[in-house]
Amino acid sequence: MKIIVAGGAGYIGSHTVKALIREGFEVIIFDNFSSGKKELVIGGEVVVGDLMDKESIRKAFGLKDIGAVLHFASLIQVGESYVNPQKYYTQNLISGLNLLEVMLETGIKNFIFSSSAAVYGVPQQLPIPESHPLNPVNPYGQTKFFFEKILEDYERAYGLKFISLRYFNAAGADPEGQLGELHEPETHLIPNILLFLLGEKEGFNLFGMDFPTEDGTAVRDYIHVTDLANAHIRALKKILASPRSEFINLGTNKSYSVLEIIKKAEEITGQKVNYTKKPKRKGDVPVLLASKQKAEQLLEWKLKYSNIETIVETAWNWHKKNAGASP
Repeated sequence: MKIIVAGGAGYIGSHTVKALIREGFEVIIFDNFSSGKKELVIGGEVVVGDLMDKESIRKAFGLKDIGAVLHFASLIQVGESYVNPQKYYTQNLISGLNLLEVMLETGIKNFIFSSSAAVYGVPQQLPIPESHPLNPVNPYGQTKFFFEKILEDYERAYGLKFISLRYFNAAGADPEGQLGELHEPETHLIPNILLFLLGEKEGFNLFGMDFPTEDGTAVRDYIHVTDLANAHIRALKKILASPRSEFINLGTNKSYSVLEIIKKAEEITGQKVNYTKKPKRKGDVPVLLASKQKAEQLLEWKLKYSNIETIVETAWNWHKKNAGASP
């Protein structure tokens, strides 16, 4: 059986490809390398193609015995989604619809989707369960919300089976040092701190000191990317064994403020993080904290790397190793 991984050269996709290969799956990476990186391809067959081009998808799907599709390919910058919502609605929705169309043409009915905690919007309860109302507050989150609704309709009409994994804050790097975060531009907190300490960034901005939290900074649930990848393996095995559609949070039920992350980075690197205070960004909610109960019960998923020390240490090791490399 072959597994197609759309966006398999990206941050989370590449870690998942490594986990898939380790589990004995044959992997086909489908990526246009607009944001994916060749340095993050360490195995599997690579098909260069664009989800906006149905013919290139059809060529990839012409390979026989494809058992499932994992879809990681999307635009992810919340701030940019406000400035250019047309880009986000076009890319994140039409590309996904093209992928589903070719799946239906070729009779593939198993789909794992990279969704986001952004579908919840401002939490009404903490930790956030999957039953929480969906009320995204930015265009990026809206694209994930709309695509989840599309998946529900495709299940009803065409028998598609899916597991939509709602990520909280992916962080860290491959403990073996082969893979890590290579975004351009980098918008995530932990790599921005570490790149600043390595002299790769001129300054470090702290966005928002007036959130209704204990220290005034935003609070997030950070999950190690390798634990995230392993959850995809469990979701894939689950849907192949007993096809049933589900929405599942991937988080830790533990959260840290921006200032707590800065302190941890200072402890691990032995360096001082000097930051510039900036107003909070539009669309940033004060607190995100996942209920992980469903993932633990349904997928028998256990966290191995998601303590904050391991997250920051593995990220630090990766960025030190790659300091000076072009993104």
